[in-house]
Amino acid sequence: MNYFDSLNQISPLALFAVFLWSLLWKGVALWRAVKNDQRNWFIAILVINSIGILEITYLFGFAKKKMKLEELKFWELLQKSSS
Repeated sequence: MNYFDSLNQISPLALFAVFLWSLLWKGVALWRAVKNDQRNWFIAILVINSIGILEITYLFGFAKKKMKLEELKFWELLQKSSS
């Protein structure tokens, strides 16, 4: 049985969307782990690929300074800075 045959059924656009989703959360989580001086979390997030699940869990649950949903509204900050 070849498990890789099912990859042909997945849209390249869907794979790209998952890649971007994971990359976004991984970048934010790695940055927070470094700023909070949490080396073990940094290594775990860097090594484990979990499509954003581990990263979101860290950011909203285990970080020294937990992230708030208001911080995700970066577009409001961009509008304020351009005004």
